[in-house]
Amino acid sequence: MAVEQKQFQTEVSQLLDIVIHSLYSNKEIFLRELISNASDAIDKARYEGLTNPAVQEDGGSDWKIKIISDPAAGTITISDNGIGMNREEAIESLGTIAHSGTKEFLKKVAGSGKSSDINSLIGQFGVGFYSAFMVADSVTALTRKRGDKRNTATLWKSDAKSSFTVEEADKATGGTDVTLHLREEDKNLINEWTVRRIVTTYSDYIEYPVVMDVTKPVKDKDGKSTEEKETTEETLNSRKALWLKDRAEITAEEQNQFYKHISHDFAEPLKTVQFKAEGASEFYALLFIPARAPFDMFHKDIKYGPMLYVKRVQIMEHCEELVPQYLRFIAGVVESYDLPLNISREILQHNRQIPLIQKNIVRKILDAFAEMKRDEPDKYKKFYAEFGKILKEGIHYDYERREPIAKLVMFESTATKPGETTDLDEYISRMKSDQKDIYYITGANRNDLENSPYLEGLKSKDTEVIFMTDEFDDIIFGTMGSYAEKSFKSVLKGDLDVNAEVNEEKVKQYEELIAKIKESLGEKVVDVRLTSRLKDSAVCLVTKEGAPDAHMERLLKAMGQPVPIAKRTLELNPDHTLIKKMKEELAGKPETISEYSTLLYDQAALLEGGRPENIAAFINKMTELMNSNL
Repeated sequence: MAVEQKQFQTEVSQLLDIVIHSLYSNKEIFLRELISNASDAIDKARYEGLTNPAVQEDGGSDWKIKIISDPAAGTITISDNGIGMNREEAIESLGTIAHSGTKEFLKKVAGSGKSSDINSLIGQFGVGFYSAFMVADSVTALTRKRGDKRNTATLWKSDAKSSFTVEEADKATGGTDVTLHLREEDKNLINEWTVRRIVTTYSDYIEYPVVMDVTKPVKDKDGKSTEEKETTEETLNSRKALWLKDRAEITAEEQNQFYKHISHDFAEPLKTVQFKAEGASEFYALLFIPARAPFDMFHKDIKYGPMLYVKRVQIMEHCEELVPQYLRFIAGVVESYDLPLNISREILQHNRQIPLIQKNIVRKILDAFAEMKRDEPDKYKKFYAEFGKILKEGIHYDYERREPIAKLVMFESTATKPGETTDLDEYISRMKSDQKDIYYITGANRNDLENSPYLEGLKSKDTEVIFMTDEFDDIIFGTMGSYAEKSFKSVLKGDLDVNAEVNEEKVKQYEELIAKIKESLGEKVVDVRLTSRLKDSAVCLVTKEGAPDAHMERLLKAMGQPVPIAKRTLELNPDHTLIKKMKEELAGKPETISEYSTLLYDQAALLEGGRPENIAAFINKMTELMNSNL
């Protein structure tokens, strides 16, 4: 039969322009798409061969995908022994872009700039086939339908400009050979090592062997290379999709090696989580909890999320939609056979399955943490030292799961020895019967917090206080508000229950002193009041509820963030000798109260980790007082 030329429809040039120049962000994707198409064709041949012996007999069942690279000619061929196509199927299937759905696709792309909701053009020799034109001037497809009694092949050719041709050809067995004639600037993509890398990156777990002829020097009996060369067929992909195997079939060594391969980590994972989800959303997952945090864990542009596979083809290397950011350290693979993708296979559609998959993954991961915490406390302690700070972000950002995440939080407290930790449930179990709040204090380290004057009143009542030493603990637990119906209460802010011990009679005794100090400090403070928060110290500064404490203010300022400094309340300990003497001094030498008030304020600023407003004046005044008393 003679060569038959068919004209593309008017809109095809528009569509090809999108495919070639806009659809894919990485030109290497063309090989992934063509290998995927070949794999689909073999799947179909295997299926049809179950009921049609002619399909099985035509070419046998030694299934494989062969890549033939010819740098001299500037061509690369992807050959499969799959189902193949007859003439009519080649015209329709390879002309998909010129037939149903093209106008509708173009309308959607033109209207929204997105390709969501378009799935019909994905599949065997759909738009993925046309990704070949990203790197090729022309493409030919030699194809023969397996089991076709006519036993003739079809040669399809196109330069993607205005038309394609079909003609009768010869091919010994069923299957399809797609040959790309590469542009000069893209010929580097077909050298052996580039092909190996692309296959390993995107198609390593395709079920069928992806093979290539490789020529190497023959080695002598001593293992040294000779001038003689031999060509052998090598398999480029591992074909080991561990996540599809039953857990009982996988050794720990296989899991560890796979983790190291995908994460580029030298250490073994701390824990492996493997499961198959069934129901509304079916998928396989093989996930790893690392033993140590990556160096870029807190970089704002970190790429995270497990790899996403569909039918053993890598669609995304980092699928952020599958895990929340507070689990960004999780590595692994998720594979779905029916997950809808957009036309490029690079960006997931926003549909109801994605949240369902994420929900399943998060639940399994949090369960794994809880199990580790319960059954392997030493291992969990290592995990928490590396990732606890990140995990706590979930309390702030994941409202639905804040209590299960808070249950996983570990910390030191006034009831634990240095280096030992406890958790919220254990803290609550030790609370006194009349205690309503979970008390905590934030700061840089345990030593500073343990000696903080803000704990004096609570220590005197043997009330446990949690040490919060991570940067944003105050925001996280302040936002959470409560746990197990117990409110979180910072000892650096607002009123404490111990303040109830300051009776009205004592307040009246110090009324004049309070007024004088308040007048002296002016705009520096919001208020001055008595407190029972303190036992050994004379004064402290207290932040109002809901405002960032002094520790948080310093952190935000160090990060270059604009920080509105919240004015504090100065609290006085009426039982301290200094405060008593100042009350007496007010009657005899009221003029000295003003300068003493500034010293008290500076002292309180030092106690909360800050510094006096005027260090030189503070030191001079302290020196003067020391001289007068020596």
